[in-house]
Amino acid sequence: MGSGRPGGLRRLTERLTRSSDELNSDALKQESNDLGVVHIGDVEPRTLATVCGEVRSVTLRPRDDVPALDVELWDGTDSLHLIWLGRRRIAGIAPGIKVQATGRITRQREVTTIFNPAYEIIGRPGAGHD
Repeated sequence: MGSGRPGGLRRLTERLTRSSDELNSDALKQESNDLGVVHIGDVEPRTLATVCGEVRSVTLRPRDDVPALDVELWDGTDSLHLIWLGRRRIAGIAPGIKVQATGRITRQREVTTIFNPAYEIIGRPGAGHD
């Protein structure tokens, strides 16, 4: 039975026993690498950065004066919040969607945030990638 490569069975066993979150995390990290964007876990406050990841949640934060759409984006290393002031919704932005966003990194109440980012929807759930 020693015809296989050493460690091959171990790697297969690790892959089969990893959670779907771990596998998704690895895929998102690789996608960031492929796109040449910054991992969210590596962003620095007050810098302009382009990140990409999967939308985990979309929340409308009603305010008396200005509503705010808060989108949590996760890339396998960490998450950040994309906040659009004055917006109640953005067509196409929903949990599971992959988004690339560019803007100035800030920290608001210990949460990494980009306000009013430029964005592009780069993938939909179940869609294959080239």
